[in-house]
Amino acid sequence: MPQQPPDFLAHLDGDSVAVAVRTVPAGPAEGAYLDSPGTIDVTVATEVPLGHKIALTDVPAGQDVIEYGVRVGVASADITKGDYVHVHNLRSARWQSSVA
Repeated sequence: MPQQPPDFLAHLDGDSVAVAVRTVPAGPAEGAYLDSPGTIDVTVATEVPLGHKIALTDVPAGQDVIEYGVRVGVASADITKGDYVHVHNLRSARWQSSVA
């Protein structure tokens, strides 16, 4: 039986978000890491558009969001595993110093 392509990809094991490789509907979804074998199972809370982020872990408000193994943002609201991560719950780290 052929294996289904992943719904989302995480760059590194330990990232707190992954990128949807297609529009992912709410419900069970399966992804993969680019740096290690195996799959990641997540129940997606709401539809996540192609190219947007899905939370792989809970991230409390004020905590760093990790992608590519680096800090890419700060949670502006509590994020729960499976949430759609975008401007409504994430502030970019691009223009912020690493010291609060």
